[in-house]
Amino acid sequence: MKLTFEDLIVFENEDYILINKPPHVASLDERTPDRGGQSIVRMAKAYYADAQLGHRLDKETSGILAIAKNPEAYRHLAMQFEHREVTKRYHAVTNGVHNFEGISVYLPISPIKDGTAVRIDREKGKVAETIFNTLQAYRTTTLVECMPVTGRMHQIRVHLMCLKAPIVNDATYGGKPVYLSEVKRKFNLKEGTEELPLIHRVALHAYSLTFTLLDGEEQTFIAPYPKDFGVLVKQLEKFA
Repeated sequence: MKLTFEDLIVFENEDYILINKPPHVASLDERTPDRGGQSIVRMAKAYYADAQLGHRLDKETSGILAIAKNPEAYRHLAMQFEHREVTKRYHAVTNGVHNFEGISVYLPISPIKDGTAVRIDREKGKVAETIFNTLQAYRTTTLVECMPVTGRMHQIRVHLMCLKAPIVNDATYGGKPVYLSEVKRKFNLKEGTEELPLIHRVALHAYSLTFTLLDGEEQTFIAPYPKDFGVLVKQLEKFA
């Protein structure tokens, strides 16, 4: 399906474009581009030549992403990220039933393998902190609000693993897929068919971003759930 950049825009002024990034699209150009060869940065530059990404989201993660339209706007946002003045709220569906009330995970992170994953490293890791709140507990899973204070790669994913609440379908950090048969009590699978998971990616969505615009006004930008995440949450609620 061909993506149209205009369709992703949730806000635009003379300085910033805020988009709702779809899952499975890389923020930056990848070393080995997929067949579609699409990346958010390439689409943004085609839409507005001077566009620069203010931050990035993992390829599988959907949600709100800020793009600067000029160098001043980019610097203004970069300084807010550096001084931890930007509030990021993610929603994740995790395996297991959990009651998190402002739980803070403060564990340092360092990359492993070829930089495609991370681990907790108390000696050489970089400082990382995330705050977690339960939004809704279901039968076998939990919808969790995640607020990363720092911006390390895979931070939310590895910190949730440490809480024994890995994200659904996040095999890298111990997450398991969720099937309708596990949530729906009287579930009958047609003979000869294979049951598919309720979501086919890491169940993580960047829900909102709060920062100050160049005119000094603080604004919160919200990205509604994409179809796959919305369906997952709806099914979990229906059979909770």
